[in-house]
Amino acid sequence: MKADIHPKYVECRVHCACGNQFTTRSVKSEIRTDICSECHPFFTGAAKFVDSAGRVDKFLKRYGKTKEAAKA
Repeated sequence: MKADIHPKYVECRVHCACGNQFTTRSVKSEIRTDICSECHPFFTGAAKFVDSAGRVDKFLKRYGKTKEAAKA
């Protein structure tokens, strides 16, 4: 292998939008993410509606359903 061509593998601090922080290793010293294992529905078991620009409300209004009926 050639010498001095690989990036430095350093300790990395990961910050999630939910407030969770943990340490891992990466070529970057800091990573910011929107979702992690503490807030992802697959790991938490809680399904959430991710509503961007009212799309869920618009869909529910169009088809005459309430949010509570849609969650069930």
